[in-house]
Amino acid sequence: MRISKPLAAALLGTTLLAGCSVAPTLIPDATDGAPIRPLDPDTIVDAVPRPEPLSRYGNPASYEVFGTRYHVMPESRGYREKGIASWYGTKFHGLYTSSREPYDMYAMTAAHKSLPLPTYVRVNNLQNGRSVVVRVNDRGPFHNNRIIDLSYAAATKLGILGKGTGLVEVVAIDPRQMYAEKPAPDPAKQSPPPQRTAPDMFIQVGAFSNRDNADRLRQRLQQKLERPVRIHESQNQGQEFFRVQVGPLADVEQSDAITRKLARLGMDEMHIVIE
Repeated sequence: MRISKPLAAALLGTTLLAGCSVAPTLIPDATDGAPIRPLDPDTIVDAVPRPEPLSRYGNPASYEVFGTRYHVMPESRGYREKGIASWYGTKFHGLYTSSREPYDMYAMTAAHKSLPLPTYVRVNNLQNGRSVVVRVNDRGPFHNNRIIDLSYAAATKLGILGKGTGLVEVVAIDPRQMYAEKPAPDPAKQSPPPQRTAPDMFIQVGAFSNRDNADRLRQRLQQKLERPVRIHESQNQGQEFFRVQVGPLADVEQSDAITRKLARLGMDEMHIVIE
């Protein structure tokens, strides 16, 4: 979790040097951004997962930020989610993270609202095929429709630095299992990589067990938004659900704009769906 400016200023002198693996080239200020000296993405090394105890800090059962209560997961095993990634840089470099470790924008770390601290995750860019491994040691991002906040280095390697956001899949890593011996693949049996297609993005605004309720919401939103709204049918443990989703959306900027409109219409249970 980010700390207040007065406390940040007091801590800066003692934490800046302790937190950097590379000397900073820009002092944090009121505007977040990238340092003056860019990194070469081809030289950035992934975080190396290893078994670690839970941090003494940053792992309450729940916590509240900006009036919203978040619940910390008891474990990360099996976690997999698609959504929008963002990144943070110079403004927080050298300041305390939620785990009380200094934030190092040159390290392969990330912030997440609910994963236990620390957790290692693989982040796959669904738009360009790049992938990184990061260590989650902070809380955030507390912005609508974002699921993970990457360090400057991780964002550079993943290829989302310029746009500021990207469509990603986040998968938790179990360090105890990832080093199990695996037979080397037979090149003769390997198939060529599939061609990458751009993922579709939707905003889900509700899920109903009754089709009529879903259809009423769909019609209302189509009139208010003047955008396509679909009903996606699915089953969960034998129960049929009708999910009302706005889209497909062109990009993150459009999803943010529609999210704000939906909030004004009283929609408060929204999340991004990527297919």
